[in-house]
Amino acid sequence: MNQFATPTDEKNWAMFCHLASFSGVIIPFGNVIGPLILWSMKKDYSELVDQEGKKSINFQISMCIYIFASAILVFVGIGILLLIGLALLNLIFVVIAIVKTLNGEDYQYPLSIKFLN
Repeated sequence: MNQFATPTDEKNWAMFCHLASFSGVIIPFGNVIGPLILWSMKKDYSELVDQEGKKSINFQISMCIYIFASAILVFVGIGILLLIGLALLNLIFVVIAIVKTLNGEDYQYPLSIKFLN
């Protein structure tokens, strides 16, 4: 861990790991790639950045799986509603994670599968 990391810098980089998931709006799979790049660059910076980066990546991979399953269900008819619901949940949960991280609180994403421990 970096001995020169200030608590504010740690919180900011941890928040950027969550915020990077919004890059999926512009770049295909950017919701996973953005946090993955930031986490891999800064995981040794501090324990907080490492933990929050893993949480963000795990949640975004989980969301990709849920969205893929919902896309298949579009042919049945219920998939459209599931896709809209998942998009809203993704937005809400990421914003909550950003706020909690900046406030120094621990936040565990609901519906998240732990791929990285």
